[in-house]
Amino acid sequence: MNCSHALRAVVTGCVTLSLLAAPLASFGAQTAQEQRAQKEAQIPTCTKKYGALAVIEPEKQWWVEYNLGSPAALIKVYVNKSGCFTLVDRGKGMAAAQAERALASSGELRGGSNVGKGQVKAADYVLVPDLISQNKNAGGNRFGAALGGLLGGVAGAVVGGINLKKKTADVVLTVTDVRSSEQLVLSEGHSTKTDLGWGAGGGFFTGGMFAAGGASGYSDTEIGQVIALAYLQAYTDMVQKFSELPDNASAANEKQAVTMQKPGRMYTTSQPTSKVVRPLDPGMMLYPTGNKDGVMWEVEDELGNKGWVSSVLFGLAK
Repeated sequence: MNCSHALRAVVTGCVTLSLLAAPLASFGAQTAQEQRAQKEAQIPTCTKKYGALAVIEPEKQWWVEYNLGSPAALIKVYVNKSGCFTLVDRGKGMAAAQAERALASSGELRGGSNVGKGQVKAADYVLVPDLISQNKNAGGNRFGAALGGLLGGVAGAVVGGINLKKKTADVVLTVTDVRSSEQLVLSEGHSTKTDLGWGAGGGFFTGGMFAAGGASGYSDTEIGQVIALAYLQAYTDMVQKFSELPDNASAANEKQAVTMQKPGRMYTTSQPTSKVVRPLDPGMMLYPTGNKDGVMWEVEDELGNKGWVSSVLFGLAK
């Protein structure tokens, strides 16, 4: 083979390869686009509930300047649709319920109305939806104010937000355990204008789902849709994190402390004939371990002593 024939063979081979490569690259790009088009925004669903959840508005009402409803209403829509939590009302519904209870306690309601103390379901968790703030000195969300001093303290500073020009949103969901005040979950979500096709693919913004739940503006404004998708991402991540936590929020926590109401004794075993660990005076705080034998409970005192005490001698600490 002379040099001209060799050069012609090389050129022909290169042209053939380039012609083959072009359709392959095009096929790969089309596949990615098709996959993107087929992807739909979906609220995660659960076969079991992870506990009772109260959704509280953040302190700063940033949504007002965007003509949107509260993000708390948006998250409640996600919670109701997902079935992952029992939703308890700590907002306007709770205020109305308290008004009814006030009527009951004053004797104004009819007899047999069955409204009284000890019926309100306790929240296992408190969730606050907010923006990731650009203010590095932001103090986060004060749960004490939201729950009337139930939790207190600062729930952690957050640092992003909403960019109207670029149509982007960075949001955060903070979940606090009511019993221990531990911040269990911090889930962040990010969305841009380019994600709107993903949301529209499955009719996510149609059907009036958000408006019916009081989350106005999230389906009929561009920035509202971007924020809704960012919160969906954060909520999906939150549900995944909850799937890794213990099933029973109440049982997983430390037992509620008790206070001695009558003088008594702490024994080494559940038998009152066993050795006395120490005497107990009214007002002393004890911490149940969870072990019980009839009316006898195993407890620890504030000095680390462990023993058994008759439960008829103490009551729940207030």
